[in-house]
Amino acid sequence: MIIEELQQKYAAGERNFTDLNLFEANLTGINLSGANLSGVNLSVANLSGANLTDSNLSKAKLNITKLNGAHLSGTNLNGADLNVANLVLVNLKKAQLIAAKLIRAELIRAELSGANLSLADLSGASLVEATLRKTNLSGANLKGANLRFASLTGSHLIEANLQGADLSGADLSGADLSGAELRQTNLSGANLNGADLSGANLRWADLNGANLRWASLSDAKLSGADLSRADLSQANLLNASLVHANLSSACLIEVDWIGADLTGATLTGAKIFGASRLGIKTEAVSCEWVDLSANGDKSQVYSLNSGKIKSFFHETLPQVKIIVDSPLDSSSHYALAATYYQVSKYLPQLNKPPSIEVNSCRTIISFPMNSDEKLFATAYIAIIPFNDSAKTQESIISI
Repeated sequence: MIIEELQQKYAAGERNFTDLNLFEANLTGINLSGANLSGVNLSVANLSGANLTDSNLSKAKLNITKLNGAHLSGTNLNGADLNVANLVLVNLKKAQLIAAKLIRAELIRAELSGANLSLADLSGASLVEATLRKTNLSGANLKGANLRFASLTGSHLIEANLQGADLSGADLSGADLSGAELRQTNLSGANLNGADLSGANLRWADLNGANLRWASLSDAKLSGADLSRADLSQANLLNASLVHANLSSACLIEVDWIGADLTGATLTGAKIFGASRLGIKTEAVSCEWVDLSANGDKSQVYSLNSGKIKSFFHETLPQVKIIVDSPLDSSSHYALAATYYQVSKYLPQLNKPPSIEVNSCRTIISFPMNSDEKLFATAYIAIIPFNDSAKTQESIISI
């Protein structure tokens, strides 16, 4: 079918043009919006500035095709081949590209907001300054892709492969990157404010100067990562692996990192006001000094050496333990639980029930603590149900 015939049929109201061979065709500026072009071969064709809005191009061949400046919003490109295609400044807003192939495609400054690119292959693609707000890229292959200064706010990148990708200066605020592969990825200067990176693999990633405020990095793998000058204030690093990570001059104000492994990490110049110094592993940590000031302004610098580090940080969390030299019977257990329940109404630090270990000789009542700030206060309150509480409280005050 020649191009003139195609245009005439479209003008006459026909919309079904499946499985056509339009290899190397010149379709510059053509209007085929709403057309069914499923399975069409448009490889090496010129569709610059074409209007393909809401059309069906599922499983179409568009390899090395020129689509720069084309309108493809709402278009169905599921399973389509767009390898090495020119999609510069293309409008793919809310388009469907599930499992599409876009290997080494040019998507510079493309509009992809709300599009579905789940399971798509974008390895080696160029998405410099592209807009991908609330885009679905779950399970997509973006290995080695260039996403410098791209906008990915609120996007879904769950279990996506971004190994070796360039995301420097990109905006990923509020994005879901849980379980994503980010080994050796360049995220320097990126905005990851409030992003979900739980369980992500960030080994040897470059996060120098990145904004990770309020980000979730629980169980993330950050071994060897460069987090120097990164802002991790109020971030969640529970049980994260930071072995040999570079955290020099990083902002760790009020970070939650209990259970994190910082073996061999560099912490010199880190701002750690409000961060727990308990429950983290710091063997062989390199740290000359830390900033303990509330605003991170170096007004409270604390010098450290290898000897001081061991006393400054502790791997084991503190506990309040009450040891009773007799086993706890059922009625005593009930009375104890009722007492602690009443006390917890007025004292939030006792809002979690203690663990109770009972054997034939004694009873051990344990209150785990997240910090040592209220250790003695908790002990003072925890002893209340016992007959000798007053005497024990006097000893606590004395200590």
